[in-house]
Formats: sequence, structure tokens, C-alpha cells
Amino acid sequence: MNSPRRSPIEPCPCGGAAGYAECCGRYHPGGMLPMQAPTPEALMRSRYTAFVKDIRPYLLETWHPTTRPAGIEPPEPGMKWLGLSIKAAPPPSESRGRVSFVARFKIGGKAERQEETSDFVREQGHWYYLSVVTP
Repeated sequence: MNSPRRSPIEPCPCGGAAGYAECCGRYHPGGMLPMQAPTPEALMRSRYTAFVKDIRPYLLETWHPTTRPAGIEPPEPGMKWLGLSIKAAPPPSESRGRVSFVARFKIGGKAERQEETSDFVREQGHWYYLSVVTP
């Protein structure tokens, strides 16, 4: 008698311990908690994953309207995201938060990294990416 095959759990691109559906996928469109990331770090992770999966509508929806661009260009052909490291995510206040991170990617055969600190704001119960913190 054959036992039923379990489908493999898709790992989450953000590096979280849970699979995609239970990690960042739950905040993406069609997930259990769309647009409901509970912390700036959770939103940062879900946005990184949206970049990996090219979910541009989610990226725009989670970008604060005061700083949101009109659109987001598709990723460059051959771009491959390699990983996310959260460097700091201090506990947020009721309405403000900050996350420092490094996102690694490869393009044209060359490894690159994007290191930044981002500001987040909470309005009407939802966290939004606001802007990069400039030194």
C-alpha cells in the first residue's frame, strides 16, 4: 500500500522558518491576512518576498501614498534575489517603525547587495513603507 505523497512546502524567500504560505504569503493578495503585516519587520520581509516573486501591486499597495511612485518597473532580465538579512528592527511605536536590512541579489553574473534602513508608518491599522532613511 502506497502512502500519500506530501507536497513540499515552498520555502519563504525572506528566510523565515515557516513556508511561504504561512510566512509572507499570508499578507500577499489571496493570502489569509492580505495587507495585515503586524510589524514593520513583517512588512519588510513581505515586501522583499514580493520583489522576489514580482508582485508589484502589493509593493505599491504597501507603499505610503505620500511617497509611492506611479509604478514599479519589472525586474531586469536575469536578476536573481539571493537572500535577506535583517540587521535591526527595534520595537516600533504605535505609528512609526524602522528596519535595517541587507538584500542580496545577482545580476549579469555579478553579486550585489542593497543595504538600507527604511522608515514605516502605521495608519488605520496598516503598516506602510514610507522611505529610505538617509544618513
